[in-house]
Amino acid sequence: MSEKIKVLVVGCGNMGASHAKAYHAEEGFEICGIVSRGKSKAKLNEQLGGGYDLYSSYDSALEMSGADAVCISTYPDTHEEYAIKAFDAGCHVFLEKPVAPTVAGCERVVAAAQKAGKKLVVGYILRHHPSWMEFIKISKTLGKPLVMRMNLNQQSNGHMWDVHKNLMNSMSPIVDCGVHYVDVMCQMTGAKPIRVSGIGARLSEELVEGMYNYGQLQVTFDDGSVGWYEAGWGPMASTKAFFVKDVWGPEGCVTITAKNASDESQSDNVDAHTKTEMLRVHSSEIDADNNFVNEDEWISTEDEPDHDGLCLREQQYFYKAIVEDVDLTDHMNDAINSLKIVLAADESFKTGKTIEL
Repeated sequence: MSEKIKVLVVGCGNMGASHAKAYHAEEGFEICGIVSRGKSKAKLNEQLGGGYDLYSSYDSALEMSGADAVCISTYPDTHEEYAIKAFDAGCHVFLEKPVAPTVAGCERVVAAAQKAGKKLVVGYILRHHPSWMEFIKISKTLGKPLVMRMNLNQQSNGHMWDVHKNLMNSMSPIVDCGVHYVDVMCQMTGAKPIRVSGIGARLSEELVEGMYNYGQLQVTFDDGSVGWYEAGWGPMASTKAFFVKDVWGPEGCVTITAKNASDESQSDNVDAHTKTEMLRVHSSEIDADNNFVNEDEWISTEDEPDHDGLCLREQQYFYKAIVEDVDLTDHMNDAINSLKIVLAADESFKTGKTIEL
């Protein structure tokens, strides 16, 4: 490997562009090529100041670029194939979530990383968000069981509705977005998920057959904790209470109160999806007359990084994992586990049955 890690950027949409900006700014990386099927690669290259090699074929780029690592931010139905090809070529991989459309596919990607002796970092951006890390930390002080309530609905039109329809060619919103928030729930409880159920609705005939653009999952853990996650995409989606991030426990609750991010006009704004702005911590302690003893505590998070800043943190972790040979076994197993839960919810919706894990 050269002094700098040569990275091939594959996919130039919202996430791919943000990761490319991180590689461009980070001294430990050197972009050795940008790959997309359309014109987005030229646009991204221009944003980065030009000079990078551009490819329309992933296979050609992998062969010709001399990459040490590959960043894959394409549509989910290509993730498994592209990641395994990268490992076969001797590259480390940063892979946007979900790892694959199926649990078996996810397990094959993890097995390929282990066989090649290369690093696989999955793009769970909230794991690198200081405010979400604090949100999780506080939730662990609330006692057990926990009640975890989360959603992210997006009223989309124009280009974003096209993006969402393309995503739904391979998976529903509760699968694509749900892995983030189910991963958070697993961190909060530290418990084993045992049961999942799901509901959903198909609200557009523009979707591929059998796909639904609204869904909700409910998951039960072996410590008695429960959580739900809701996600819906499309021009018909309501912007009422589309942004809910709330956790209860016997000792009280903690809530993300993102005033600007929860503004109705922000539902399909990718940068707003990671905003927190304030954490509200409530204690359930009461006196002999059942009156609250403590006032709610407000924790400001206004200095949190923006979306591009979070992607930079992800890539700094990717660099560290490579150069310091970080053991990513738990990281990869967590990716498999969260995918199992959201796919169980998908199965529950399609079969009408609760799924035992």
